[in-house]
Amino acid sequence: MSEVSRRELFRLGAAGSGALVLGMVLPGCATAPGEREPTRVGAWAPNAWLEIDPDGRVTFTLDRVEMGQGTVTGITTLVAEELDVAPENIEVVFAPVGDAYINPQYGLQVTGGSSSVRTSWERVREAGARVRAVLLASAAEVWQEPVASLTTGDGHVLHPDGTQRIAYKDLLALAARQSMPEQVTLRRPEDFRYIGKHNRRLDALAKVTGQARFGIDVELEGMRYAVVARPPAIGARLVAFDDSRARGLPGVIDVLAIERGVAVVAESYWQAMKARGELSIEWDESDAVKVTQNSVFRQYRQAADDSAGDTERSEGDAAGVLENADEVLEAEYEAPFLAHATMEPQNATAMVTDRGLEVWAPTQGPDLARIAAARTSGYSPGEIRVHTTFLGGGFGRRLTQEYVEEVAEIASHRKEPIKLVWSREDDIRHDVFRPAMLHRFRGALADGRVTAWDHQITGPLIFDWFARNAAAAQYPWAPRMFYNTLASVGRMTEDTFLTPKDHSAIEGAVDVPYAVPDLWVRHTHSDAGVPVSYWRSVGHSHNGFAVETFMDELAQRAGEDPVAFRLRHLEDSPRHRAVLERAAEAAGWGGSLPEGRARGVALHRSFGTFVAQVVEASIEDGAIRVHRVTCAADCGRMVNPDIVRMQMEGGILFGLTAALYGEVDWDENGRLQQSNFHDYTLMRHDETPELSIILVENGEDPQGVGEPGTPPAIPALGNALFALTGERQRRTPFQAGSADA
Repeated sequence: MSEVSRRELFRLGAAGSGALVLGMVLPGCATAPGEREPTRVGAWAPNAWLEIDPDGRVTFTLDRVEMGQGTVTGITTLVAEELDVAPENIEVVFAPVGDAYINPQYGLQVTGGSSSVRTSWERVREAGARVRAVLLASAAEVWQEPVASLTTGDGHVLHPDGTQRIAYKDLLALAARQSMPEQVTLRRPEDFRYIGKHNRRLDALAKVTGQARFGIDVELEGMRYAVVARPPAIGARLVAFDDSRARGLPGVIDVLAIERGVAVVAESYWQAMKARGELSIEWDESDAVKVTQNSVFRQYRQAADDSAGDTERSEGDAAGVLENADEVLEAEYEAPFLAHATMEPQNATAMVTDRGLEVWAPTQGPDLARIAAARTSGYSPGEIRVHTTFLGGGFGRRLTQEYVEEVAEIASHRKEPIKLVWSREDDIRHDVFRPAMLHRFRGALADGRVTAWDHQITGPLIFDWFARNAAAAQYPWAPRMFYNTLASVGRMTEDTFLTPKDHSAIEGAVDVPYAVPDLWVRHTHSDAGVPVSYWRSVGHSHNGFAVETFMDELAQRAGEDPVAFRLRHLEDSPRHRAVLERAAEAAGWGGSLPEGRARGVALHRSFGTFVAQVVEASIEDGAIRVHRVTCAADCGRMVNPDIVRMQMEGGILFGLTAALYGEVDWDENGRLQQSNFHDYTLMRHDETPELSIILVENGEDPQGVGEPGTPPAIPALGNALFALTGERQRRTPFQAGSADA
C-alpha cells in the first residue's frame, strides 16, 4: 500500500487560508469548545480533547482523573474507537481547569459517582468521530473520491482501491480547511475494534516502573517541605504557639500560623516533622466538637424519636397497614463514621510565579482545587493553574480540598516552591468522614410477602461540607469575599433549580427494588458536627447494608429461603433478577458446604449497575473468615471488561474491610483514637477470599463500576454470619460471635 507524498499534500493545504473554528455540542455545557491553541509547533488541536502532531503523535486530554479506576484506559478507548487509532498509540495528558471539561452530571470538573465512562460515552466518542470525519474529507479532496468510499485504519485514511493510504499526520494542513460536521454517525457495536475488547491497562507499565507521577512524587527546583500542626479536636482554634525549640533544629526554615493551624517549613519532610513535634501550641477548645460514636447514636435516636423526618418516597399507606398487620418485624441498624484511608496520604505542591500560583495536586476536582487555592492565597482563580497528577486512591476523599488550601497559603507567604505532605496519622485523624447513620425499619408480612415497608434514616447530609468550594467553582469570576456567601446560597437553595437535592442520605433506600404495595422512606436530619464527605458508594454504603439485612430478616421471619424470597419480590425488575439468579447459581446456593461455613446473599443497584453477591464465611479461632465471594454484575456495555472485573474486586474488598474493621471513634476529650493501619485496619492479602466475578452482558449504555461492588458485600457477609451463628449483625464492624450459637 503506497503513501501519498507529503509534498503533494502541502501544496493542496497551502491553497487554502485561515484556520477552521471547530464546534462541538456538549450536553450540560454552556459553551461549545472549539479549536484551541496546540501545545506543539505544527500540531492541529481541533477540540478540547485531541491534538495531532506533524510526527503523527495523537494526544488525548483526559478530563477525568485517574485514581486507579481505569479512566486513562477506558475513556481513551472511547476516543480511540471513533478516531480509529489503537489506544496504546495515543498519549494521554490530564486536563487543566476548563469549561469544556465540566462533568455534565455535576456541573463541576469533578471525577466521582462512578460517572466517568457514563458521561463520556457519547461526547468523547463524538469528539473522535468528528475529527475522523474531517480527516476523511481531507483525504477525499486529495484523491477526488467520494468521502463515503473511504475508510480508516490505524491512523490512516484508506483509498477504495486498497493500494493507497494517507497518514493522519499528513492531512493536518488540509484538515484545517474542512467544515466540521454538526452530526456524526458513531460506530455500530458490531463494528467495535476496541470497545469491549481492549483489555490492557494503558497506565500499567508507567505505574509498575515508577514513571507515573503521583502528587507525592512532584519535585521542583528549590522546593521546601511543609507539615501542619492541626487542632487536636474538631472545631478547636489556635490561640498562641511557641516555636523557639522548633526553629533551633537543623533544616528548619520557617514556622507560621495559617488558617488551619501552624505550618513548619524545612529543607526535608523529616526535618519538618521533627520540628512540628517541638512546637508548644495553645488551642481554644471551648467550641470543640466532643462526641463519641455512642453519643452520636444517642443523639440520632433522640432525633428519630422527636421527628418522623422528611418523606422521600411514599406509596400507599405503610403506616396504616403496619398498625393493623398481624405480623410486624422491627429492626435498627448502625453504620459508624469511617475514614477513607487512601494509600497516598493527602499532599500538594505549590509555587508562586510571575503569572500567579501553580498547584500540583492529586485532586478529584481541579476546579474545586483552584477555588481552594484562591481562598487562602490571595490570587484570583484566573491567576491559578492546577496540574492534576495521578491519584493514589480517591474514594471521594480528594473532593475536599483542605490540603490545597494549606499549601496555597504557605506558598503564597514563602514565595518559593512548597510541598505539603500529610502523614498517615494526619490523614486519618483529620479526615472528612463517611457519615454515621441510624436506620430504623418496620415491615409487615402476610402469606410470605412484604405488605408494608417503613424505613427511617437518621443522620447528616454531605452537601454542607462539600459546598465550601463547590459553589464558588461554578462562579470563578466571583470575588473571594463572596465565596462563603455563595456556599450559603447553595445550602439555602438546595433542592431547587439552582442547587440539586442532596441524595447522599437516601440513595439506595428510595429506589429499593422490591415490590411492596405500601412503602414509606423518610430522612430525619441530625448532625453531630463531625466533618463528613463522600466515601466510596456514598449513601449506598450504609443503605445497602441496612436494606439488604432487613430483607434477609424478613425472609427469615417468613420462613423463606433468602434468594427465593427476594426473587418473589422482583417480578418487575428483570435485571435485578438476572444478576441474583446468576450469582446464586454460580455460588452453588442451596448446595452443601464444608462444615463450619455458611452463605449469605445481598442485591443492590448503585450508579446504574446491578450487583448481586453471595459470600461464604466461617469463624476460625474467634475471627471472621471470608472464604469466597461470588459476584454477578450488570453494568451495561463494558468498555474494558478486565477493568470492570478489577473494580468489582476492589469494591468487594473495600466493603469487606468496612464490614470487618471499619470504625473511627473519639475519646471524651474529642481526640480521634485511630491513627494508622495498626488501629484502622485494612483487609490484608492473607485474608483475601476467592473472588468469582460474573459479568452479565447486554447492549445497554455503560454505567458506573468503581463503586457498585461495595454496598452488597457488607450485608452479604452479615447475612452469612447470621446463617452460621443465628446472631444478626446489625452494626458494623461485625462481631464474630459463636458458630455454635
